[in-house]
Amino acid sequence: MNDQHTPFESTISFSASAIVPTRYGDWEMSTFHDVQGNEHVCLTHGNVSDIEGILCRYHSACMTGEIFGSQKCDCGEQLDAALRRIQKEGRGVVIYLAQEGRGIGLTNKLRAYDVQSRGYDTVDANRALGLPDDTRRYDDANAILKMLGIKSVRLMTNNPEKLRSVREAGLLFDREAHLQPVGSIAQRYVQTKQHRMGHLNGSNEESQPLFHSEFESFLNAS
Repeated sequence: MNDQHTPFESTISFSASAIVPTRYGDWEMSTFHDVQGNEHVCLTHGNVSDIEGILCRYHSACMTGEIFGSQKCDCGEQLDAALRRIQKEGRGVVIYLAQEGRGIGLTNKLRAYDVQSRGYDTVDANRALGLPDDTRRYDDANAILKMLGIKSVRLMTNNPEKLRSVREAGLLFDREAHLQPVGSIAQRYVQTKQHRMGHLNGSNEESQPLFHSEFESFLNAS
């Protein structure tokens, strides 16, 4: 089910590459820089060039969840599951994008966490600070796949915006559901992504309904 290719213009450049042994086996780790100087990482396992339906994960950086083990999100679980699935399959790619905090950066993310401690969900906390819900883009990730010579991918994601971007780039073979078990603290975050940001629930291809939040109700009543 590979889609028709669309016009493409690369926005990134290759910087460096090396084989890195990890707990998930040996991976080739490469760095790419975009026109703003942001450094993105690509990890490939096995042969991925000139192949249809490569298992793939686009993953935005989350220092709090992946390095320090924060229980407020499911990012660490999603990255770990993607690496394990690719290791088991024997080939695949993870593109690790420098888009901390859905694009607002670590400092603003911590400010939003502080607002969340007063009862706001992740969307309303951003809005209370005058920050966007999500500024992430996936053009550079698409560009990296094309530079690797990958024909199409089975994208591990629940995010409809990732699916749309990969489909429009002519790279989508299929979607692989990527909903991971999380603790009670992260459950609200996952539910907020489903209910308010349209993220897919497991294998269900229908996005979840959009509910008005307590914050929006408060603003409307003011």
